[in-house]
Amino acid sequence: MRARFFALFASAALAALAIPLALPAQQASAAPCPDVEAVFARGTSEPPGLGVTGTAFVEALRLQAVGKSVGSYAVNYDASNDFNNRIGLAASVLNGVRDAQAHLDFMAAACPGTKIVLGGYSQGAVVAGYATMPGVPPGFPPEYAFAFPAPLPPFVADKVAAVVFYARPSDRFMRDVGAPPVTVGPSFVGKTLDNCIPLDNICDGAPVGQPGPLHALYAVNGMAVTGAGWAVSRL
Repeated sequence: MRARFFALFASAALAALAIPLALPAQQASAAPCPDVEAVFARGTSEPPGLGVTGTAFVEALRLQAVGKSVGSYAVNYDASNDFNNRIGLAASVLNGVRDAQAHLDFMAAACPGTKIVLGGYSQGAVVAGYATMPGVPPGFPPEYAFAFPAPLPPFVADKVAAVVFYARPSDRFMRDVGAPPVTVGPSFVGKTLDNCIPLDNICDGAPVGQPGPLHALYAVNGMAVTGAGWAVSRL
């Protein structure tokens, strides 16, 4: 199963590289750079935007970052729920990683004084996590190494003050679906917070399965507020 996923992941990467992405160009704005930029990837099936958890997190960030302006960027990707289409799903994640990295690169260059907070929920946490990866995971077949994005340059990583995950799929979950675990890059380990509700089977190490009701509670159970407070403490 794993070998088949790797082959599909590689096929998705080839398709994504061959077809121009319909993503917005990262252009400088006439508006002043914010003190803080929140870059967040929504979860599976959520409509374009920050998503429910991302919106709660960003609003909590704005309320707690007293005296600081807070901008936000919603990672542009499909957040596909078509788990029967492995190629499409892998391409969706890869496109999200590229878009997240492109915005991080843009902000680091255009707004060098801005602190960045990177985050994601569920599938979006995979996108955000892969965006920080230091390279190809150990043991990954070298013939498919091109499918993974290059590490972020150090000067971009330095601008990221905090990384906040909500319901990041566990290593077991990722292995069960034949995907590489989300390995946070060394430059981000000391500034990363994982939020996982106990017994949320997506992130608690349970075998792969449909998400339970707890998986939908991150916007309302207080973790959006505490996660934002933790990020603010690192600004």
